[in-house]
Amino acid sequence: MNIYEFLSTPLESCQRTGPHDGVVLSSRVRLARNLRAVPFPGRAKKSERVKACEIIRKGVEELPEMIGAFADSMEHFDVTDKQVLVERHLISREHAAKSAGSGLVLSRDETLCVMINEEDHLRMQSLQPGLQLKKAWQAIDEVDSRLETKLDFAFSSDLGYLTACPTNLGTGIRVSAMLHLPGLVLSEHINQIIQSVTKLNHAVRGLYGEGTEALGHVFQVSNQMTLGESEPDIVERIHKVLLQIIELEMNARTKMLQTKPKVFFNHIGRAYGILAHSHSISSKETMNLLSLMRLGVGERMFPGVEKALLDELFIVTQPAHLQKQFTDKLEAEERDILRADMLRDRLKKVAGPVIPA
Repeated sequence: MNIYEFLSTPLESCQRTGPHDGVVLSSRVRLARNLRAVPFPGRAKKSERVKACEIIRKGVEELPEMIGAFADSMEHFDVTDKQVLVERHLISREHAAKSAGSGLVLSRDETLCVMINEEDHLRMQSLQPGLQLKKAWQAIDEVDSRLETKLDFAFSSDLGYLTACPTNLGTGIRVSAMLHLPGLVLSEHINQIIQSVTKLNHAVRGLYGEGTEALGHVFQVSNQMTLGESEPDIVERIHKVLLQIIELEMNARTKMLQTKPKVFFNHIGRAYGILAHSHSISSKETMNLLSLMRLGVGERMFPGVEKALLDELFIVTQPAHLQKQFTDKLEAEERDILRADMLRDRLKKVAGPVIPA
């Protein structure tokens, strides 16, 4: 079975719902673990990585949560396949660069994903739609507990779980959520929010993590501290921060509608006009305009249109997903034309925005 026979369609994945999913696109809890007496992947020889990958993959595939899972070595994915997985947020950009000696195990429902020999021997994560950090934590905690009976993890009574990067030392946990924050961006309050969140020892990153741009007004917020605090406390602390950000985002949208309605409607109307009528459009511009249309859907400016349509278009118009539909290698200019064709076709039955009373 190849990965495309296994993966749900973009629309199916976008129809999964959760609390506060108008703002919180997804929740993720990731744990970093390493095998005792085995060099970290970045320091290991190829033969050591291959052996470690075989041991870990066997242990992960035997988990009850992984019945019917997809599992394969990274060397069997081509560049486009890997980028599709990155665009779905199932693997990291760093893991996409891996080959022999690294692997992937993905659960049937796509809520559990284990990257083998990324920066650490195991990067296992639980993904949930909307704001469901506690559910994600419970799921990955069970996986971790079961694996600990099968694999000998590198652990220090003083330092906790040992990791390749010192910032993950201790619990090895990264708790994050992907947030759609157009209200805070348009009202020019986003930098203030980022500064406040950073002071609370949380990190704010772009769409694909560290070092990436916040395309489509999407930001990732995660914890920075992993040492000296329990996992449930970390989850609870960032959960409270996220609730505050959600409230600020919704207030920003409401205030803009009340004080600058024409500016608000202009953003939405222009976004719809360009997406529905352009003949060449870049991936970056598409994401930013779809974000504005999604904002309009949330404010009931597009009656009968579900946000799942915009979320699906957000995925399928990205470069790798677009390329996968065609056998020939596409240049950037060709992708821009085909992307515009797709958008015009998918939005031809969507009427222009209606200004709410």
